[in-house]
Amino acid sequence: MHWPDGGQWRDPSSVGIVSVRLNFPINLLKLMSDNLESSMILHYAAGDLKNELAVTRRMMARAPEKHYAWRPHEKSFSLGDLLKHLSNLVPWGIVNLTEDSYDIGTPRGPRKPLESREALLTKYDERVEKLMGAIENLSTQTLEEPWSLYHGDIKLFTNTKGDVLRHWCISHMVHHRGQLSVYLRLLDVPVPSSYGPTADERG
Repeated sequence: MHWPDGGQWRDPSSVGIVSVRLNFPINLLKLMSDNLESSMILHYAAGDLKNELAVTRRMMARAPEKHYAWRPHEKSFSLGDLLKHLSNLVPWGIVNLTEDSYDIGTPRGPRKPLESREALLTKYDERVEKLMGAIENLSTQTLEEPWSLYHGDIKLFTNTKGDVLRHWCISHMVHHRGQLSVYLRLLDVPVPSSYGPTADERG
């Protein structure tokens, strides 16, 4: 047999070359495959959650306290209510990862008006710390467990915890953060960057 470069193939045994075959145990290969799959599932579920939480905080911090009661339309959230909703989506993620279900029909106390930017961000930071702690202890088994949303005795849906985290916590937060960026623009407040510099930051 001749190679394209003109060389001639020789039997390795004829030149003293020992052919070595790597025999990995089947359980080791499976472990490597499972670890890769686990990493991919965790990345899919959590994505760059830490960055999204930081961007959301940066935008929340820009909201002027004097306009917390303002709303762009009669059917819209007030600015203060939108900020509270964004903050409340963080414990939603905690419940999603640490519980098996949630009942939105559970009676809650009267809604309190947003007090101050300092109070808002302090509570937000506390919630983010708890959520990131739950994220650090995640396993693929946890993400694949079912999670259900109820309204009293009515089951609204059941999905995996991983899908609920991605859709109802992360994507939900990004959606309302987009609303907040429009509120800031309408109030003539410089809008911070989300995924690139805004018109206010280009100078």
